[in-house]
Amino acid sequence: MTSLFAQEIRLSKRHEEILSQRLMLLQQMENKLGDQHTEKASQLQTVETAFKRNLSLLKDIEAAEKSLQTRIHPLPRPEVVSLETRYWASVEEYIPKWEQFLLGRVPYPFAVENQNEAENTIQNEA
Repeated sequence: MTSLFAQEIRLSKRHEEILSQRLMLLQQMENKLGDQHTEKASQLQTVETAFKRNLSLLKDIEAAEKSLQTRIHPLPRPEVVSLETRYWASVEEYIPKWEQFLLGRVPYPFAVENQNEAENTIQNEA
């Protein structure tokens, strides 16, 4: 009987050791999990900081590119813009005449105009 009692005490101590180890391992797991969460939060902060930095650098590069483009291709003077506007207005005005000529429906459009202008000039002078 004493051997059974001694065995029971030994098993009870072993059980306590196992429970103690289990508690210690649970504590280690909780600490490890906490460390992982902290590390993940730190990594997330690093990623966000890097993203903001990259976005800022990208904006700086775009601004520098725009500045260089302005230096390479400066905006035209107002006189040039006015001439260009009048040119395109003239082109749009003459498109229908040229279109009919190019389709072969009418003769060369300016020969008629030049003749009419010459006749008008002669009539006006007389």
